Amino acid sequence: MFAYWGKILRVNLTNGTVKEEHFGEEFAKKWLGTRGFGIYYLLKEMDATVDPLSPENKIIYATGPLTGTTAPTGGRYMVITKSPLTGYIAMANSGGFFGAELKFAGWDAIIVEGASDHPVYLYINDESVELRDASHLWGKTSTETEEVLKEEIGDKRIRVALIGPAGENLVRFAAVMNDEHRAAGRGGVGAVMGSKKLKAIVVRGHKRVEVADRAKFTSVVKEKTDKLRNDPTAGGGLPKYGTAVLVNIINQNGLYPTRNFQYSQFEYAEEQSGEAMAAKYLIRNKPCYACPIGCGRVNKLPTTGVTEGPEYESIWALGAHNGINDLASIIEANHWADEYGMDTISLGGTLATAMELYEKGLLKQEDLGEEAPPFRWGNTEVLHYYIEKIAKREGFGDKLAEGGYRLAEMYGHTEYFMGVKKQELPAYDPRGAEGHGLGYATNNRGGCHIKQYMISPEILGYPYKMDPHDIGDEKVKMVILFQDLTALIDAAGLCVFTTFGLGADDYRDMLNAALGWDLSTEEYLKIGERIWNAERLFNLRAGLDPLKEDTLPKRLLEEPVRNGPNKGHVVRLHLMLPKYYKFRGWTEDGKITEEKMKELGIGEL
Repeated sequence: MFAYWGKILRVNLTNGTVKEEHFGEEFAKKWLGTRGFGIYYLLKEMDATVDPLSPENKIIYATGPLTGTTAPTGGRYMVITKSPLTGYIAMANSGGFFGAELKFAGWDAIIVEGASDHPVYLYINDESVELRDASHLWGKTSTETEEVLKEEIGDKRIRVALIGPAGENLVRFAAVMNDEHRAAGRGGVGAVMGSKKLKAIVVRGHKRVEVADRAKFTSVVKEKTDKLRNDPTAGGGLPKYGTAVLVNIINQNGLYPTRNFQYSQFEYAEEQSGEAMAAKYLIRNKPCYACPIGCGRVNKLPTTGVTEGPEYESIWALGAHNGINDLASIIEANHWADEYGMDTISLGGTLATAMELYEKGLLKQEDLGEEAPPFRWGNTEVLHYYIEKIAKREGFGDKLAEGGYRLAEMYGHTEYFMGVKKQELPAYDPRGAEGHGLGYATNNRGGCHIKQYMISPEILGYPYKMDPHDIGDEKVKMVILFQDLTALIDAAGLCVFTTFGLGADDYRDMLNAALGWDLSTEEYLKIGERIWNAERLFNLRAGLDPLKEDTLPKRLLEEPVRNGPNKGHVVRLHLMLPKYYKFRGWTEDGKITEEKMKELGIGEL
């Protein structure tokens, strides 16, 4: 079997044991990797109704067959678990170098179960695996932790996936950080590590990933890499301005949510754009492993010194979403969110929820304390003050650490929470791209853009331009295709930014060359469909009520856009959702049929 080791490391933190397990090609052809491996083991081994922060929850770190190869962006890994934020599936993806290093160490995935009674870290040096005490690391930030581990182990080439204080204190949107500023951010996967007292996973590998036909694979990789380099987005806008190249584009198209989605254009967008960041703060690009795009930003501020980021989503969440236009404050806030280890989208969304509750007079200064800065739109003091308070669950930060939905629920006004399935929405107002709205509503991990990036066809014109306000059959089928394709790309171990330049046939070519298989594009997309349905099955078992939860915030369904080119529009979800269920082959109330489960081979799970 090529491009896999066929080995999974199982770690039980309750009794401190580690053991090696094996899988074969039949399993690999069915689930491919990352999300596929993760959802298989969760469905097979875990009761979906368990408390996400209990020892009964499992957390899985998985690579794909192209992770650690020379395939463009082949450095991705995925963290899969039950989310403490949504109560449903969480699959958070990250780049950097940790995923590739895990593959070089000879492991395709790690399954962590149980919980330790004291802080530990897992040290993997090829086949050598041991749990070590991490009491001295507890409370340390991301950078501090990584520095201590490199010194302690005596190897600066180790790669580390870890949690900061936010994960330790069970902040419901805590992230798993790797390579200091790379984050498996969404869904609170860091809090699950914290609940298990698992501070970090340290990896060092010395192997080479073997592919079926090295010469053919090298040729295919070169062809696909050239495609990406010649694409105006993957080879132009992203390397030049980072993902923040989107700020001006999305704002001009009237999809840039402002002040908790009350408006759809931000008057200061240009001041926080990728172009502005490059002119004022950028030192250099920083690509992930095997990435020809290089969208990562290394910036320098007088306050923090050299730091990385922020990405487009973080600029928006910590900026326009809260009415804040000071780019230096946004970069600094992003830095500390990374150091404390939390998802910047949910962080910004939770603060924006508090802003609107305060604006409406529902949240009062006495709730915050006399010393705390008021939640007024544009108040940068809020960023500087609350990030640490949230991470340490101090004062009002303890309530914010529960996320935007639970915060709004505490004050009896969940209508001001802008999210799906209790997860905060990212940086696109779907009233200006209705297919993207359907994608939000049906996403297995809640408010998420990256698992069906309909902004590509509706705004950017990939693979072709679609009318953002068309809601016909073709649009609904495109949402489904993007969801299945994204599951496939994730499972392969690649970054979804490769869709700027590559199509489904390109992924088939790389996988077949690496694996020595001869699967068709349709057969690979069927794997993506299987993964998507299996994740849906997990959510249904966890208690998902589709007719109540496959939806959007009331504001997006009933309040027309106030400004910009989409003025007057809402999302007509009620017209798209029945078609979505029908084209998925599900029941009219969003349940997976026995026939569909049998067709996809997930009935036995």
